[in-house]
Amino acid sequence: MHRIRTRTLVTVAALLLVAPFPAAAHAAEDVHVEGRLPSGATYLMDVPAGWNGTVLLYSHGYTPPGAPNPARNAPDDTTKSLLLKQGYALIGSSYATTGWAVTEAVPDQLATLDTFTARFGPAGRTIAWGTSYGGLVTTALAERHASRLAGSLSMCGLVQGGVANWNSTLDPVFALKTLLAPGSGIRLTGLPDPAAATRASDAMTAVLSAAQQTAGGRARIALAAALHNIPGWNDPSQPRPAPTDRDAQQSNQYQAVVGLVKFPAFVWRQEAESRAGGSMSWNTGVDYRAMLRNSPYLKEVEELYAKAGLSLKSDLRTLDRAPRTRADTNAVDWMSRTSSFTGRLTKPQLNIHTTGDALIPVQSESAYRRAATTAGSTPLLRQRYVDNAGHCTFSPGEQIAALHTLEDRIRTGQWLGSDPAALNSRATEADPTSPARYLPYVPAAYPRPYDRARPSDGHRR
Repeated sequence: MHRIRTRTLVTVAALLLVAPFPAAAHAAEDVHVEGRLPSGATYLMDVPAGWNGTVLLYSHGYTPPGAPNPARNAPDDTTKSLLLKQGYALIGSSYATTGWAVTEAVPDQLATLDTFTARFGPAGRTIAWGTSYGGLVTTALAERHASRLAGSLSMCGLVQGGVANWNSTLDPVFALKTLLAPGSGIRLTGLPDPAAATRASDAMTAVLSAAQQTAGGRARIALAAALHNIPGWNDPSQPRPAPTDRDAQQSNQYQAVVGLVKFPAFVWRQEAESRAGGSMSWNTGVDYRAMLRNSPYLKEVEELYAKAGLSLKSDLRTLDRAPRTRADTNAVDWMSRTSSFTGRLTKPQLNIHTTGDALIPVQSESAYRRAATTAGSTPLLRQRYVDNAGHCTFSPGEQIAALHTLEDRIRTGQWLGSDPAALNSRATEADPTSPARYLPYVPAAYPRPYDRARPSDGHRR
């Protein structure tokens, strides 16, 4: 069933013509279409007057269980308006379910593209793009359904894949429980139901709140944050700390760790475990001393431990000796099969990420580069970075600049004008009212990568 609104006299009959339109044929005025797929997912389409023949298939981010789940076809209203003015057709679905819905999201996005083609005719070019969890969906489309696409753009994407994501979500709460609440009985994995997840989340939140009141507690929270690579500036509303202001950095990290505990580490994990049929996470064989040594936040942790008069070496030994968590083999296999990556690209992909992302840390890009390198796909991959705090806090100009850079790669076969200075110039041209903050940047290695290009990644589960 469809609800159709147009700012035109174009008739419904004209929209429902069976014969497909040529690549850039379109109504004389803007057309807006909403509908429902057989899966139950809703979809949203906007086709502007003067359609340029390119369709942008947008994959939205994670929607928590029980939250409203509307269809979306752009990351924000300003970017949407600018792209429609440039002639792009914008489409996207809600996905049939909320939560870790990759098994619904990928087919629903393809069905939305099919519905568009049946209604408006084949596009001259289709580009998949998405934000956050939608970056995972976009990359899954790029790896598995490249024949449907000309290229892909992942923005702040969960491109480390599902197994790596859930492993890295386990590490900070394992450290918090071991060092701050060893006798609490807080369950970290194998959560039987949403109520149990909420109780665990509430218990760990209370532990965090108490720990933040002491120097030793703050040092240990900083250690947990470092294991997840949570930056010391991770919210645009926070003043940016000086490079040596460890107290301000830790305070900012604390806020992000609270958010991690309230949602992803327990409540969202439980929903994902229910889909996977068990726990998909493990930390057997993990060397937390080595992980911290490779973290960009090692110096901060060392200084906060010294200030608190605590022994970092002693706490790391405690982590090494603590009982570890094993995964359910079938759950890992499901998460790997549905939500992890091979790195095998056959069409260009551009990834952009903010440097101050606490939810999906910028190091996730290193994980995908590792997979693409193993698969021999690096000529098709570019990754660029925006100097800002927060998750997906790109300006409209920065997003459109990335899109145009990808289009140049599709058109010419070369990554032309993809350096930070060129991207900033494009961003300013696309939207002079919004900031342009691309910068040269190389993220640290992802602490616990897992991809399907390297089967040995799962041997220690």
